[in-house]
Amino acid sequence: MDVVTQMQRQLLQYTSSLFKEGFLDDQFNQLQQLQDESNPEFVVEVVTLFFEDAERLLNELSKSLEQESIDFRRVDAHVHQLKGSSSSIGAQRVQRVCIAFKNFCEQQNVEGCLKSLQEIKQEYSLVKTKLETLFKMEKQLFAAGGSVSR
Repeated sequence: MDVVTQMQRQLLQYTSSLFKEGFLDDQFNQLQQLQDESNPEFVVEVVTLFFEDAERLLNELSKSLEQESIDFRRVDAHVHQLKGSSSSIGAQRVQRVCIAFKNFCEQQNVEGCLKSLQEIKQEYSLVKTKLETLFKMEKQLFAAGGSVSR
């Protein structure tokens, strides 16, 4: 087996594990379908925008929940945004925690919100690391002269 074929197999196995472990859902596949030769960096660009947006929202959530008097509507609005953007790239585990977080906002449950924020930070960090690894593997495959079958 040549190096390119081995790299393709490793990439396929890694990608498959992200779906099996619930990090990604079919929305990520749909995002990949939009990528073509005219825009070969489409997925990386969209996911990078998600990373930037998520980090901004996580910072806003942290600040909002540190306030003496918490504005739960504002917190809920930030969680709603994060839920939408994670859903749009297929970050399923982040999206799931956002749903629970929104319920705690509706109940004005500070402890539940703080716990959810920690869970979201954890899931976000995991999916970010996993996607960065995926993109690195794709880049190495392309550099070796291979291609990704979609």
